Order: sequence, then structure tokens, then C-alpha cells
Amino acid sequence: MLKVENVVCRYGRIEVLHGVSLEVGVGEIVSLIGSNGAGKTTLMRVISGILPMIGGRVVFDEEEIDRLPAHMRVVRGIAQVPEARQVFAPLSVDDNLLLGGFRRAAADVPRELDRVYALFPALAEKRGIAAGNLSGGQQQMLAIGRALMSGPRLLLLDEPSMGLAPVLVDQILDTVVALRKAGVTILLVEQNVNAALAIADRAYVIETGRIVLHGPSATLADDPRVREAYLGL
Repeated sequence: MLKVENVVCRYGRIEVLHGVSLEVGVGEIVSLIGSNGAGKTTLMRVISGILPMIGGRVVFDEEEIDRLPAHMRVVRGIAQVPEARQVFAPLSVDDNLLLGGFRRAAADVPRELDRVYALFPALAEKRGIAAGNLSGGQQQMLAIGRALMSGPRLLLLDEPSMGLAPVLVDQILDTVVALRKAGVTILLVEQNVNAALAIADRAYVIETGRIVLHGPSATLADDPRVREAYLGL
């Protein structure tokens, strides 16, 4: 579904991605793991069109999308759940979700809202509440629900467990697995490497803007380099 080939990206004069390549197949959960500053979020922003790249290709469903603006990538079926959630704090839960469904036909929006509220019942109870008044876990649910409102085929999840209590982390990751079962392909960035490798089919390890390892998640979980650097073993 997604091919990233030799992508190079800079912030000003500083090159942060140095020829990164990865693939995500239809129906997979693929994890991207690495330390802070390794380039994980930068790569997600390049894929979603928020950041320009200066070299390489991004191919989605056999179409080069390098020059498409971010909103057209949403139309193609790519949605990103950003790091730190970034909900629209003054707006209600309902309004945040409606903004996520901007590309949907008006007749489809009520059905999509019902699906999101069925997936996250805690949000249904607070649909008129300002998003800034939600708990961290509820804001994460809202950020995921907002992305789902666009009807994505590829969901980019950036640190969904950040700042959440362990019980909420389990709930969010269970949701990720449920979304895959419902037909959504997922590229997951996650600092909780144990959890990421547990639910992903395959994984890539990125260090200082370069992919240094990749393979089946179970294989990487047993790799001494991964165990020492990321699992504390």
C-alpha cells in the first residue's frame, strides 16, 4: 500500500532523514521504533504531506503522491494522528470529529460519527464537552476518532500511548488491533517498544535519520541490539 523510497528531508539546513525507505502492506500494522530525535515524527509528517522532502519518493496505492498537498492525501485515504494529540481544545468533541470528516459526503457523516462513538463510548458521553476539558486518554481517543472520520485506508499513529496510564495504554493499543481487523492499515510510531512489537507484524528501527534494522516484529524483539537499546534487556 505504501512505499517510501530514499526519502531525504531537512529542517532548514539540517538534514534529518538520510535516504529512508520502508514499505507497509495492505492490512499490516508496521511499527517504526527509535529514540527521541531519530526522525520518526519527521517521516510521518513527510508521508502525510505536512513536511516537504528534498529527495526520494512516496508511493501510495501505486501513485506517487510526493507533490500532493496534505489535504489531498487525506482524500486519497491517508490520515495522521499527531504526536501529543493536538485536539482543537475550545471546540466540542462533536465539532472536533466533524472537522475530521470534512471530505465525507454530508449523508455519510452521521454514520461515521456513530462508528466513532461505538468505538469510544467514553466520548459519546461527552460529545458536547470542550475537547480541552477531556482527560489525556479521552483526548487520544478523540484524536484517533477525528482521523477515522475521514475514512482512511492508511492510519499514521504517532505516539498514541504518550503520557497515558498503563491501563489506558492497553486500551488504546487494543483499539489499534481492532482497527486493523476492521480493514485499516496502520503505521505506528511508539516509544513503548515492547507494546509496539507485540502488536505489529513488522517493524523498522530508525537511528539518526537512517533505517538500521527491519524485519518481523518477533525477530526484532529477539535481536540483541534491539533488546539492549530499546527493551532494557
